[in-house]
Amino acid sequence: MRPLRTGVVGFGTAGRVFHAPFLDADPGYVLAAVVTGNEQRRAEVLARYPGTEVVDRAAALLDRELDLVVIGSPPATHAELAHTFLDAGIAVVVDKPFTVTSADGRALVEKAGRLGVPLTVFQNRRWDGDFRTVRRLLADGALGEVWRFESRFEWWKPDRGSSWKTATPADAGGGILYDLGTHVIDQAVQLFGDAVPVHRELFTRRPGGAAPDDAFVVLRHRSGVVSHLWMNGLAGQVGPRFRVLGSEGGFTKHGLDPQEAALRDGARPTDPAFGHEPETAWGRVGLDGATRAVPTEPGRYAEFYTLLAEALRAGGPLPVDPMDSVRVIEVVEAVLARS
Repeated sequence: MRPLRTGVVGFGTAGRVFHAPFLDADPGYVLAAVVTGNEQRRAEVLARYPGTEVVDRAAALLDRELDLVVIGSPPATHAELAHTFLDAGIAVVVDKPFTVTSADGRALVEKAGRLGVPLTVFQNRRWDGDFRTVRRLLADGALGEVWRFESRFEWWKPDRGSSWKTATPADAGGGILYDLGTHVIDQAVQLFGDAVPVHRELFTRRPGGAAPDDAFVVLRHRSGVVSHLWMNGLAGQVGPRFRVLGSEGGFTKHGLDPQEAALRDGARPTDPAFGHEPETAWGRVGLDGATRAVPTEPGRYAEFYTLLAEALRAGGPLPVDPMDSVRVIEVVEAVLARS
C-alpha cells in the first residue's frame, strides 16, 4: 500500500524533534509537507528532508491531498486547526496538550466521531522506557498493592528562551502544567485510573513569567492510590524520575528517558541503540538493603506511528483515545481552579 501522505504544522520542538524524524523513518508514511513561517526552520526542513514541501500557512495543506495532519503548533491554535482538518476529512494527530479547555477537546472528539474521521493525541510519554518498566512491574505484581506513586519531571534551565511555554498565560495553554503536567498526569491516570487533585502548589519562579513554571500536584485515584507529581524547570538538584511504593517493596528510577535527548543530538529512530538505556541508568526494585537492578524497557516513541498507520489502514484502535487527553485537561483545569 502507498505511504500515508502527511503534513506537519509547526517545526519547533514538536515538529522537529518528535514528529518529523519518526514520519521520515517509517515506510508507512511520507513527510509530504511542513508548515513554518520561520526562514531558519524552513532551511532546516529542506536540508534534512529534501523531498518535503515547506509552506507558510496551515490552510495550504488543504489542497495537498493529505491523509494525515500532525498539529505541533502552540496549544491555543490546536482546536481551530483540528476542526479545520476534520471538516476536510483528513485524519488528525494533535500534540499534547490536546486543547486548552476540556470543552474544546470534547467538541473535537464529538466531531471526529460524527464525521468518522480519525483523531488522536500524541501522548508520547506512554512509550518512555522507564514508564514501560513501571507498567511491567505493576503487571507482574512485583510491588504488591501499590499505595503511592511519585513522578518527577525536573531539570535546570534558568536561561530558557522565550516560547509559548514561558510567555503564554495558563488560560491560553502556557506554563508547566500544560507542558510537562499533561505528561505526568496522563501517565498516572494510565497506571491507576481516574483521579482528582486534592492538593497543589504552583509558583512562577522566572521574573516576568506568564504562568507557573514550578508545580507540585497530589492526585487521589479512585483505586485508592495517591500520586505525587512534580514539574519544575528550575530544579538545581533533581529527584528520582519515579518512586513507587507498595506492600511488597518499592521501585526507584533516576534520569529521563533518553529518546528526546538522542533526537536532539541527531540520532535516528532506526539507530540500533535508539531508546536503550545503559545498565548504570537502570532503576532498583525491592526493600532497602535488598534491592536489585531492573533493566529498563526500550523506549518506543516510534510505536505511536506504527499503531496509527495500522488504525488508519485497517480501522483498528487508535494509539491514544482522545478522551483520555480530555480527562487530563480536566485535571489541569481543576488544579488551576484551586489556585
